[in-house]
Amino acid sequence: MSANSSLVNLFELTTLGLPSTHIYPAFVFGTLTYLIIVFCNLLVILTIVVSKRLHKPMFLLLINLTISDVLGASAFFPHLVFSILTQNRMISTPACTIQAFLIHLYGIANLLVLSAMAYDRYIAICNPLKYNAIMSSSIIIRIIFLIWVSDFLLIVTLLALTFQCKICRTNIVDLYCNNPSLLKLACGDTTMSNYYGIFLTCIALVGSVLIIAFTYIQILRTCVMTNNIDARKKAIQTCGTHLVVFLILQINSSFTIFSHRFQNVSPFLRRAFGVSVLIFPPFLDPIIYGLKTKELKQSMIMFLKRHVRSTK
Repeated sequence: MSANSSLVNLFELTTLGLPSTHIYPAFVFGTLTYLIIVFCNLLVILTIVVSKRLHKPMFLLLINLTISDVLGASAFFPHLVFSILTQNRMISTPACTIQAFLIHLYGIANLLVLSAMAYDRYIAICNPLKYNAIMSSSIIIRIIFLIWVSDFLLIVTLLALTFQCKICRTNIVDLYCNNPSLLKLACGDTTMSNYYGIFLTCIALVGSVLIIAFTYIQILRTCVMTNNIDARKKAIQTCGTHLVVFLILQINSSFTIFSHRFQNVSPFLRRAFGVSVLIFPPFLDPIIYGLKTKELKQSMIMFLKRHVRSTK
């Protein structure tokens, strides 16, 4: 099909390849996974909102991480489970654009929020006496505002550059709409989009790695030098939890992005890692933080008990 991007009404996503006997089990599994993700993340959000003792910079940033997780999962799962049930992999241009926008918004937001959380832990552990002054409520609000505004502008620019290109094909090579897959549908000059994509990759992936590396080296140095064993143990546990969450997202995102730039990478592996970016972080983030962060775990248990009693 040869058409301008403004004339393409439908795209076709890569087939799921499910045999007829697996359609309903896959539909149920996908629906349950999405509902669990939404429930767990909303539980974290509501617990932090209603618990005044959790109104601290780290937990305010955690709220934004869970909001981002819900956005990413909601961009992917509803269309996936619908297409499983109907066996129809067509998606309209507006729906594809919205899906790509939300998925990229989720990915960049998670990396930026996790970087901000690493900086918060760095200040709390390495400069505890200045923590309240540096990480005040007004500064946290500014950081959160900057994260979402910069994220929004970066992704809008990315997709605007892509849709300025002439679209000549309609078969998307991935299981969901994303910028690299959409760019492969273009037959015109995509140099500007490619350069901007590299720039965005450097900001998001490389930038977050540098921030995490710097803050964790400083934290590790402080932990080694401290004589307080309990403080050292608490710091390592908190940072370990954060590092696990970051590595899950970073490894999957990096492989997915770079695999689009190398022709010899298996399409199956690229799709598997691409889907894992939208499943594992949203699924594991609230569980990891809920189990490993003592204050949050206790508040979640109290929140659930209070509402269970109120329903009786």
